[in-house]
Amino acid sequence: MRTVTAVAHRGDPYRVRENTLPSLRAALERGADAVEIDVRPTRDGVPVLLHDASLERLWEHGRPLAALSADEVRGLTGGGVPTLEEALAATAGHRVLVDLPDATPGTARTVVGVVADCGAADRAYYCAGPAAMLALRAADPAAEIALTWGTLAPPRPALLAAIAPRWLNYRFGLVSRDLVDRVHADGLLISAWTADTRRTMRRLLALGVDSITTNRLDVLTAELSRDPRPSR
Repeated sequence: MRTVTAVAHRGDPYRVRENTLPSLRAALERGADAVEIDVRPTRDGVPVLLHDASLERLWEHGRPLAALSADEVRGLTGGGVPTLEEALAATAGHRVLVDLPDATPGTARTVVGVVADCGAADRAYYCAGPAAMLALRAADPAAEIALTWGTLAPPRPALLAAIAPRWLNYRFGLVSRDLVDRVHADGLLISAWTADTRRTMRRLLALGVDSITTNRLDVLTAELSRDPRPSR
């Protein structure tokens, strides 16, 4: 029997500000199997949780993150933007999906190093597009990867061989029965993001996806309780 992983997108963002420690804890308290976090480096190379390239949307500071040190970020946000190390400590014992937007080989090596130093390699897995995941695979040959893929055309065999993902990660609107069957036939798992309506979640469950990422964890857990496949 297939199981379905309930992934909390940036924590519990409809209730608590995204990518913050309270948001991650709230998601886990509400039954998330994993939390997805976005990780970017500060000017001095400290991986912190932030989806955007600047603090403007969430923290009303327009300077790019890459122009700020970790101490400056802490000061501007009142400590609201956690480091990756802090996030891993706050999610101890739980799965963490680390999204690496625009990651360079250097960023990938740093993130993998922090994950290893925190003793979290067995519960962290990674997602992003091909360039970032190629860098991640080079940094950690054993990492679990969810390759984010944006088209219905399948990834080239050479790319799959180089990245060796466990998952293919699709935007929910691309997912169809044919796609699910093809991914499973290739021996991979399929994840869908970011599904926030009950109707979409039910469709994805009926199609047989292995993981759903959502901003509405309460809705997803309710749907999973109705579905015969357990979450994991």
